[in-house]
Amino acid sequence: MQLFYAPDMTLPEYTLSEEESRHAVKVLRLTVGDSLHITDGRGNLHLCEVISDAPKHCTVRVVSTEREWERLPYRLTMAVAPTKNIDRYEWFLEKATEIGVEAFVALECEHSERRVIKPEREMKVITSAVKQSLKAYHPSLEDMTPLSEFVRRPFAGRKFIAHCAEPIVGKAYLGSALHPGENAVVLIGPEGDFSAEEIRLAVECGFEEVTLGRMRLRTETAAVVAANIVSVVNNM
Repeated sequence: MQLFYAPDMTLPEYTLSEEESRHAVKVLRLTVGDSLHITDGRGNLHLCEVISDAPKHCTVRVVSTEREWERLPYRLTMAVAPTKNIDRYEWFLEKATEIGVEAFVALECEHSERRVIKPEREMKVITSAVKQSLKAYHPSLEDMTPLSEFVRRPFAGRKFIAHCAEPIVGKAYLGSALHPGENAVVLIGPEGDFSAEEIRLAVECGFEEVTLGRMRLRTETAAVVAANIVSVVNNM
């Protein structure tokens, strides 16, 4: 399957962007009559037929549409402190998108080593992962958000904070605390972990303290492991 992403998808006909047209015609060598798939990132998977193979204006006609294609039984938000080395954070975005995440939040913490990201660049990483892993749902990305602001927001689901410090209330393994079908948000801190004050605030705001296992993990590894645990719980 050749998957293209078009958030502005129109029916019954649609013209790919110049970049996507070039990829379809010049790289994939698609011609009139060939098929490709397009998703709008909102769960719709369109099977399309090429009706014009112009290198800069490749136009397709929708043949059929599958709604809510491979929709996950849960919604996961990963609020993660970006790493100093942005490549490591982008690796997390890529892998977590492949696993299945609804939303990403770049979390600004007391010990954060990076306090600025480039949302447009990070969205390209996410979009590439969506297309490569054949997803019909495109995760959203929220720019740098202070932890103190984020933890106070309402959330319809379970709220978890994974940290390495001594527990305030008590820690459970994420895979044991979460039940299949539950929506969840997971907080992952920077390399220096959350501060004691941040953990206390999160707990006061209803976040449950969790561990991801016995191993001490780097930020991006912990974030991918957390996303995978949630996926495994929902696929048992």
